[in-house]
Amino acid sequence: MEVLERIKKQVTENPVVLYMKGTPDFPQCGFSSRAVQALKSCDVPFAYVNIFEDEEVYRALPKFANWPTFPQLYVKGELVGGCDITLDLFQSGELKKMLDEAIGKKAA
Repeated sequence: MEVLERIKKQVTENPVVLYMKGTPDFPQCGFSSRAVQALKSCDVPFAYVNIFEDEEVYRALPKFANWPTFPQLYVKGELVGGCDITLDLFQSGELKKMLDEAIGKKAA
């Protein structure tokens, strides 16, 4: 499978997916770490792809979304953005709403 097809499959099959440096338990950059903290604070399951373990994805993802940096957060198949946008949405409360909707979780 071509790498762009694989990325498309990952973002469409997972309601929430973070392309990051490292893993949620061992992020390998501060931006990935902060994005993971925001996602975990929303108490919603999310998939992740460690770009250091898949060089094809590492090289192709910036072209896929026309977004040059990592991490990259996708919700319901759409690019949300990187660390700064994720943190802004978290601080405003919008990220929690967006993630709950993506996984079909009802507001408490």
